[in-house]
Amino acid sequence: MKKLTQVALLTVGLISSMPVLAASSPTNAFSTCMVDSLTGKERKDLAKWIFLSMTAHPDIKPFSSATPAEIKSSDQSIGKLITRLLTVDCPTQLIAANKANPRAVQNAFKLVGQVAMQELMTNEATMKALTNYAKYTDQAKINKLLSQH
Repeated sequence: MKKLTQVALLTVGLISSMPVLAASSPTNAFSTCMVDSLTGKERKDLAKWIFLSMTAHPDIKPFSSATPAEIKSSDQSIGKLITRLLTVDCPTQLIAANKANPRAVQNAFKLVGQVAMQELMTNEATMKALTNYAKYTDQAKINKLLSQH
């Protein structure tokens, strides 16, 4: 059972891991500003928007009961949030980062997405759901493989 718990914790760690940023570059300063400007509710709203976006995939769509109106509302909310982050909260950092690195905005949004998902990972029910698969793994097979190397 101890090994099962370790595998489950490893999975959660991989999903919710987030790089630590030092504000030593304009790109990092911009990313930090974006993340620091988000409230807990906004992080959850971002995670919801990511989820709703994923439900557009044909293989996932059957598992979602989200209505077009709910999706549009989420899109609008995130559009307003992004506009605020870029033009009100972090405009100076955005300009400096964009000059220093053409991928700065993409990198910042990657981190914002990770932070949004991390917000959900702190929920006990979510953690349990993410680790339920461990009950169905062949721990003996995994341990045997690991002990050979």
